[in-house]
Amino acid sequence: MKSPDLKRIGDQFVGLNMRDVGTWPVAPRLAALFLILVLMLVGGYFLYWSDLIADLDAGRANEEKLKQDYRGKLQQAINLDALRKQKEQVAQYVTALEKQLPSKAEMDALLSDINQAGLGRGLQFELFKPGASVRQAFYAELPINVRVSGRFHDMGAFVSDIANLPRIVTLGNIEVKTDQTGKLTFDGVARTFRYLDADEIEQARREALATKKKGARS
Repeated sequence: MKSPDLKRIGDQFVGLNMRDVGTWPVAPRLAALFLILVLMLVGGYFLYWSDLIADLDAGRANEEKLKQDYRGKLQQAINLDALRKQKEQVAQYVTALEKQLPSKAEMDALLSDINQAGLGRGLQFELFKPGASVRQAFYAELPINVRVSGRFHDMGAFVSDIANLPRIVTLGNIEVKTDQTGKLTFDGVARTFRYLDADEIEQARREALATKKKGARS
């Protein structure tokens, strides 16, 4: 059985006039106010507060990102002197490498040095033919087909002299043959490199851009 108090409260919800809320007993009016409050809270959340909460979450995420950026920049600031020293070391290293690459105007002198290295060892050049240069982003590669004949030890000294040139020169595709008379012939490709000047770099950039545009249209 229901208690008298619960029965009395339940009786207040019987026969309510929906058009005249002001005449309702206390319990129905409190229940109606509670329901209105719940509907206001739910409606306020979906219509207003949900956007504010989303903005707040986004603000917190952005705050954390800014903190991480700050920590990273602070660490860079702490290591700024070390980074500057590293930059100077890299610049010096690049300068040293550039000095090993001849410019366009110095290529003839380098070719002459390679030729003189062979002649100085008593070798006879049967072929010394520079090929077409292959241009890269910041340097050009020049292959030189070389065929020399002479004594074995003189050829070894010639290869050593090439390696000790102040400019970068590599030897590849090496083939050593001997004929019936005992004559020794050295065939190979000497490759040297030169850096591109400002005009050549700009031309390479324009050609790469034109190729990229052409590819995009096709």
